[in-house]
Amino acid sequence: MARVLRPKDREVTAERLLDSSVRNSYQPDLDVDWDAPLVAGKIFLPEERVSLYGTELWERLTPEERIELAKHEIGSITSVGLWTEILLMQLLARYASDLDPRNPHTHYALTEIGDETRHAIMFGKGIARLGLPAYGPPRIVRKLAKLFGAVIDGPAMFASVLVVEETTDRLQRSMLDNDDVQPFIRMINRIHVVEEARHVRYAREELVRGLESLSRPMLELHRLVTAVVAYTIVDIMVNPGVYTAVGLDPRQAREVARDNPHHHETKRWMAEKIVEFLGEVGMIGGPSKRFWRKAHLL
Repeated sequence: MARVLRPKDREVTAERLLDSSVRNSYQPDLDVDWDAPLVAGKIFLPEERVSLYGTELWERLTPEERIELAKHEIGSITSVGLWTEILLMQLLARYASDLDPRNPHTHYALTEIGDETRHAIMFGKGIARLGLPAYGPPRIVRKLAKLFGAVIDGPAMFASVLVVEETTDRLQRSMLDNDDVQPFIRMINRIHVVEEARHVRYAREELVRGLESLSRPMLELHRLVTAVVAYTIVDIMVNPGVYTAVGLDPRQAREVARDNPHHHETKRWMAEKIVEFLGEVGMIGGPSKRFWRKAHLL
């Protein structure tokens, strides 16, 4: 970042974010019409963002099957997002426990936990409303995440949070004004985009502050942790089980998706803004950069 963030900037930012939280927050139970019927012919995800788009398998699917696959893929992405929201709550609670409870910075951390709680419930209700499985991440990732959550802190924690939040945010923003997308999906996206903007501001500033005191060896460690998280998150967003919903072999379809240049471009596009930011502040570089390339994010 071009400027150095002074200690008092932390409280100034927190005050502004707290004020915004009062003025611009939603209640998903009330603001989403959970009983509204889905609109016939409306999509759940733009075709070009579906993992098999442009492949021979995609060409074999009927228009109805393509819509169905897109529905399951947005359900899978949402399931992973829900899971990461819960992890984030745990990380923030641990982070806030070491802060001064009198300060606005602490108050905003607790406010964000409240936001994430509502988001997780909203995502869960959305998945149920669409009649989809709770795909989520594979078991091994769930187990490793428990270890990750117990030890990660500082810049790697905030950078990892930003990778998750900003990749999904870009996908959601792209659908806000797309009239072809189900209104139900667009409203959930709108709520999440508005409230996540505050979370991103908070995390970006804390990341920059944390980097100011890092030694070179510790910087490389935080870079590595962040790169592994980024690689993992973009890899697990689409659960292979989604392909079964349209009669495809999940293993074959997953391999096709992994080799699909259109899917690679979608991953890069989703992560473009956060990759640019992390590069600017020095969180991408050194040996760990290969993980970003392998994930098709560079």
